[in-house]
Amino acid sequence: MKIIRASFQRPFGLRLSDFGFRSGFGFRLLGLPSRPSQQGIALIIVMISIMVLTVLAAGFAYSMKVETKLARNANSEAELEWLGRSGVEYARWVLANSMLDPSQPWDSLDQPWATGSGWLGPTNSPIAEVQNPFTLGRGTATWKIVDLERKFNINAPEPVLQQVLPQALTLMGDSPGDATAIVNSILDWIDTDEQPHVEGAETEYYQTLTPPYGAKNGPLDDISELLLIKGMTPEIYYGMSATNYQPSYYSQQRTRFGQQAAPMPAATVGMTDLFTPLSDGKVNINTASAEVLQLLPGVDPMIAEAIINGRAGQADVTAPGMIGPYRSVGDLQRLPELPRGGPLINTISQFCDTRSKTFQVQVDADVGGYKRTFYAVLGRNNQRDVQILSFYWK
Repeated sequence: MKIIRASFQRPFGLRLSDFGFRSGFGFRLLGLPSRPSQQGIALIIVMISIMVLTVLAAGFAYSMKVETKLARNANSEAELEWLGRSGVEYARWVLANSMLDPSQPWDSLDQPWATGSGWLGPTNSPIAEVQNPFTLGRGTATWKIVDLERKFNINAPEPVLQQVLPQALTLMGDSPGDATAIVNSILDWIDTDEQPHVEGAETEYYQTLTPPYGAKNGPLDDISELLLIKGMTPEIYYGMSATNYQPSYYSQQRTRFGQQAAPMPAATVGMTDLFTPLSDGKVNINTASAEVLQLLPGVDPMIAEAIINGRAGQADVTAPGMIGPYRSVGDLQRLPELPRGGPLINTISQFCDTRSKTFQVQVDADVGGYKRTFYAVLGRNNQRDVQILSFYWK
């Protein structure tokens, strides 16, 4: 045993210390780092491992949070939909009871259906107070009602559109030469035949596009259909005030008989601000904008602003009694800017009214942070007949 131990300790006359096994376990001899360097590398490896595990844990926690939220939202889906439908029913109740007051046989922007607050009818009963927003169960809904009679009906008879559409395009800064093609293309889209107007377009033209489609040959159901019509651009449809377009992004030219037209001026209003596919056909002078009023034959910017000021309650000594909404179209005769007894009042009477019958409702529903926006179009015939014409959500 002694011989074996001696040979292990000093083989061939060498000592273990000769191989560097004193403190570095022979790593110096092998060219490997000593103990301090090993500790530094180990620390870096540990830190990297901790970082990777932290990222994995954070990703797992985020995934669990998303899954939990999706599960909670799925449980609230039915409650959210019924909350939206309840908001539409509440709007129906508001519109029906807005006709209770016999002293106000008109619709205006100062009434509860438009402002979202106030009392319905001549009573001050607590049940008649408008609530916006309102709470139902675990959810809260905010509603907004806009009458569609504040805009002109895009599905009006062709002779009417031939007067109104050129005025609309001129108001948006379009040149009369370019307006002809757009107006006639809109008329071709709505009429029931396949005979194009001058510079218009029917199915034969739209079949050459990518992808191809046909002319509708019927009334517009949604105002966005205008974007499918020849010559219609996003700038004309939306207007400058509703887009982020800069002049450099405008369609600087439009093809017409192979020639390039001049750049189109920036429009402050668009087709979507002036027209609607659903209304009773007459514009409400108590809710229409100055731009919509200028679509009427004979109404210039000065007359349009006078109509707006008259319904807003601005007192005028030359027009006594003109404080607040118009009771009838005949009240316009009190405005000094309008000739009394002239043909202009008769023309406005053909296109305008002081009542609204078609309304768009927007309901923003929220159930525990889960949100959705609902839309509906309501048709009001009388206090007992307010119908839902369409209902959808986004």
